Amino acid sequence: MDELHATHGHYHWVHAIPNTALIAAALTHADGDFTGSISRTVSGGWDTDSNGATAGSIAALLTGPPPPHWTAPLKNRLSTTIADFDGTGFDTLAHLTHAEATRP
Repeated sequence: MDELHATHGHYHWVHAIPNTALIAAALTHADGDFTGSISRTVSGGWDTDSNGATAGSIAALLTGPPPPHWTAPLKNRLSTTIADFDGTGFDTLAHLTHAEATRP
């Protein structure tokens, strides 16, 4: 992390270059560990919420579903202020997203 900050520290904290480098480094050094990927990314600083979400998404694509201790507290329900979606299950959202993505 020190090398990343030395090399890219002159960029604004939300600039794509340092954040992308941080995510790539964290994923590489986590050796396929979902929790380690997110932990390394967030502990690196910069745009922590976006980077943590991005690292988690990529780690899940590479390793499979997140461990239950990440998902169980959510009880398969989205909490949102978007009309008609509060309380919707993540499985339902995945189905709706897939249907939309594959619609001709």
